[in-house]
Amino acid sequence: MANVVRAALVQATWTGDTESMVAKHEEHARAAARQGAKVIGFQEVFNAPYFCQVQEPEHYRWAEPVPDGPTVRRMRELARETGMVIVVPVFEVEQSGFYYNTAAVIDADGSYLGKYRKHHIPQVRGFWEKYYFKPGNLGWPVFDTAVGKVGVYICSDRHFPEGWRQLGLNGAQLVYNPSATHRGLSSYLWQLEQPAAAVANEYFVAAINRVGQEIYGDNDFYGTSYFVDPRGQVVGDTASDTKEELLVRDLDFDVIEEVRQQWAFYRDRRPDAYEGLVRP
Repeated sequence: MANVVRAALVQATWTGDTESMVAKHEEHARAAARQGAKVIGFQEVFNAPYFCQVQEPEHYRWAEPVPDGPTVRRMRELARETGMVIVVPVFEVEQSGFYYNTAAVIDADGSYLGKYRKHHIPQVRGFWEKYYFKPGNLGWPVFDTAVGKVGVYICSDRHFPEGWRQLGLNGAQLVYNPSATHRGLSSYLWQLEQPAAAVANEYFVAAINRVGQEIYGDNDFYGTSYFVDPRGQVVGDTASDTKEELLVRDLDFDVIEEVRQQWAFYRDRRPDAYEGLVRP
């Protein structure tokens, strides 16, 4: 019998406040659960606007502890209610002065499994993230969930192949890549990088982008979220480039082993020859 996981993702427009944004994602999650989804992921800092279009201290107000902040606690209740694994990207405060771009991973029974902190922090026009976030320091965790082994790689991390590979070496079967990227910067890369990573590392990728324009800048987030399989093929259609959307797709995890036997990329790796890759 095929090892099929029904997975979901949400690309959403900003509502104007955290309460309504979280409530909207709860409703999307419930809709996904009614369609039989067992895992769902949300976009980068899903409960806030993409405030990194500006550099203003007022935006530290969006930060909260993980896992003991209100959003992650609420998502744990949602996981228990729906029986779904949930990937929850938020702005994390660890202690005074220590802020991270983080995603919590919650199992289907509501248990908190751990978190991933974004490693590669951009500082370019419209993406002033170094003003807010420290680089991630928790490595490349892969979480043993009710649906399988799930990893996270956040937004501009996707430009760096090293983390994709480490997630594969750590056993990932599905990697969620919550993002916030706009048309003028990288739309053509959006169609290339995650399929290439899925092929090179032989697992599924869920690529999630915001959609629409928001209040703190002129970034035009273009959506087009999708799931891609280990052969680099998009599973079903991509989401709209202008509208909010919930995607639910069936992912056949048996394909992972088929591809790893067929292409044997992990067998043919040469870590003994890669020393130069980690020199400063």
